Amino acid sequence: MTRAAILSLLAALAAAPVIAQEAEVDGAAVRACFEATGAGEGAPGCAGVAADACQARPGGETTIGISECLMAETRVWEALMVEALERQAGMLGAEGDGTLAGQLHETQRHWKAYRDAECGLRYGIWIGGTIRSIVAVDCQLQKTAARAVELEHLGGME
Repeated sequence: MTRAAILSLLAALAAAPVIAQEAEVDGAAVRACFEATGAGEGAPGCAGVAADACQARPGGETTIGISECLMAETRVWEALMVEALERQAGMLGAEGDGTLAGQLHETQRHWKAYRDAECGLRYGIWIGGTIRSIVAVDCQLQKTAARAVELEHLGGME
């Protein structure tokens, strides 16, 4: 599955109603998870907990509901990842060709392509079942959470 196909799937799922309103997660709980995770831990064990709470609401237990809740938490991790990226880039200096900040941003572009391809592969493996969207979106959540933590601790001694 191409990156464009995955993005289309995610956009379609994002537009699908789960309950009367868009799925929401506790952003403070996600931030606390982020802040409690040390360097080198990979995806935090608490990644997905906010989505689980979201799924306990009416409509959250359906395939679309689960996907919506996972995407809602992924959006919070994405924001944390961007904040960490910008903090690190700021410490590395002005962005430009050949600078460390420029290299960081280029690395991030490649990382996103990898994440999208990897999660697209997982979607493709499960193409015959309705769980495919949950598998792909959970992949996005876990990889984004791990990357946010990695960027937060970039350059630190582990």
